[in-house]
Amino acid sequence: MNIKDVPNWILSLDEEDIEFIKKFVMNSGSLKEIAKVYGVSYPTVRIKLDRLIEKIKLNDVEDNEEFIQFIKRLSIDDRINLEEAKLIIEKYKKEKGDK
Repeated sequence: MNIKDVPNWILSLDEEDIEFIKKFVMNSGSLKEIAKVYGVSYPTVRIKLDRLIEKIKLNDVEDNEEFIQFIKRLSIDDRINLEEAKLIIEKYKKEKGDK
């Protein structure tokens, strides 16, 4: 898969989120097994999954914003790095939320 083909919602995830998804898939989607892997309770894993779902949904909504799409394209095209893109988008969201 070419980096340009990677969905924006994936690019918005941090390493911890990606690792959780990997473990989730490797354990056939069993939250009970994930709880064992992490050494936490089932409800704790369920909360983590629910937060991840919300993060992905939120990013899908944000992908419709032209400015955020532009910044993400710059990152995908290696014109700015991913961390810089995240900082710019975070700043944009904060300023937009204040107005």
